[in-house]
Amino acid sequence: MDLKSLSIKMGVAPPFVVMGITLVGIWLFQALLKRINRKWQRKAALPPGSMGLPLLGETFEFFARSPSLDLLPFFKRRMERYGPIFKTNLVGKDLIVSLDPEVNHFVLQQEEKAFHIWFPESFMRLLGEENIAKCYGSLHKNTRNLIRRVFGPENLRLVLLHDMQGAVEKCLSSWHDSPSGVELKPALSSMIFGIAAKWMIGHEASVLSGDLWKNFDAFNQGLLSFPIHIPGTAFYRCMQGRNNVMKTLKQVLDDRKKAGTRERMDFIDVVVSELSKENPALSENLALNVLFLLIFASFETTSSALTAAVKFLLENPKALQELEDEHQQIRKRRADPDAEITWEEYKSMKFTSHVINESLRLANVAPVLFRKAIKDVQIKGYTIPEGWIVMICPPAVHFNPTTYDDPSVFNPWRWKDLPEPVGGSKDFIAFGSGLRLCVGIDFARLQMAMFFHFLVTKYRYCTKPNVVTFRSIFFNEKIIMHGTPQFMHVINIVNVVFCDRLKVISGGDMECGPGLWFPNGFRIQLELKK
Repeated sequence: MDLKSLSIKMGVAPPFVVMGITLVGIWLFQALLKRINRKWQRKAALPPGSMGLPLLGETFEFFARSPSLDLLPFFKRRMERYGPIFKTNLVGKDLIVSLDPEVNHFVLQQEEKAFHIWFPESFMRLLGEENIAKCYGSLHKNTRNLIRRVFGPENLRLVLLHDMQGAVEKCLSSWHDSPSGVELKPALSSMIFGIAAKWMIGHEASVLSGDLWKNFDAFNQGLLSFPIHIPGTAFYRCMQGRNNVMKTLKQVLDDRKKAGTRERMDFIDVVVSELSKENPALSENLALNVLFLLIFASFETTSSALTAAVKFLLENPKALQELEDEHQQIRKRRADPDAEITWEEYKSMKFTSHVINESLRLANVAPVLFRKAIKDVQIKGYTIPEGWIVMICPPAVHFNPTTYDDPSVFNPWRWKDLPEPVGGSKDFIAFGSGLRLCVGIDFARLQMAMFFHFLVTKYRYCTKPNVVTFRSIFFNEKIIMHGTPQFMHVINIVNVVFCDRLKVISGGDMECGPGLWFPNGFRIQLELKK
């Protein structure tokens, strides 16, 4: 018996089989080494930073509120220690935080190329299983186009400009009639909600708005609560509010399908028309979730920005006077001073636009933006590994002294020498940037401008304060304290402010964190001009 026959008989593999197995083993070993080496390279290239406590990370410090409107202490301390790019862990999630304007701009411009928009899982639950944050490519583009049919510049010019003026005048009149004044933030939320709901779900909003508003408010109150879905918790009430709103929206959609085509279209009509096509651009569930998010985002963010803007203006009489002068000049140029604002007049409101830009820059109603890396990304000597989250911090951009002189100062005049931020830019990301630029940007700016017009032309306001609460974010100005002229920054002298025309009854403090808060409210009282 020869050796080959003996090898086969004894179960020993032929040499070519042994060689093949050996080569495969070597290849697998090399692949494993490459994978291990790549992981070590990733780890070595990660930005510096601390991951904090197990499971919790550095969550508690991040969520702490601050009375300052610029960078949170959480960011300041880590920037001093690690630089503008660092790693951390929040709520068990590994993150890379970018306070670098160039990195922020790069990440936002790489949407769908290297990054995807991302939200925490608890927030995604609130947006629904199908939502616009999960829309990519043509689905995202088509959904935005549907929204712009209602909230794009053309419909704003032809229809919404008229509707906004009537809604704002009616709202301000009701505030004036209240002897106890009005809490500005919730009152503005209610006003903007009414306008948005009308153009989302039509005239049914006037009948449904009471219950809708209560449920949206419940949703808003629990939005940033700890995600425990147990009866009695804020998160549970938040989810209940959302579920109730979704039932109402579904009923409105079903009723509209049966009603047929109407002459005056709102977003529900746009959705019905799209769903009737053989190959609709979106599903019914996605449409309802988009509808929910649009109504909520329209009133919550804009009302916060407007409340902050009113506070900034009341503490800067010079800016307030120039704002009034601009709007009074518009009235003087008309044959009828009380005629409606035209689109051309709106576009001529240059200083108003500066005030809006500056208010949005300081208020930062969206203080963080999230993106998820869909592949390994190399930038500024660091690696952002695939699957990691990047937290972008708009205040780091908006308080950058390289771009903005005295960035903590409310100074609308600075925008005379700065380019108008029509969309997202490297230095202004109040509405985001890139493919995810806020689709409601034109609606929000128009809403703010209309509010300013009627506020400063129809009502009295503070021009020569007797005692005024100044905060450290405002510029040095000669003020009177206890009869003594002083030049200084004054932080929270009093909580009650009395002006010779407008009466700020209470509140006005602002706090920043993962959102913008008015912890003691902001109650004002209006007086009609004579």
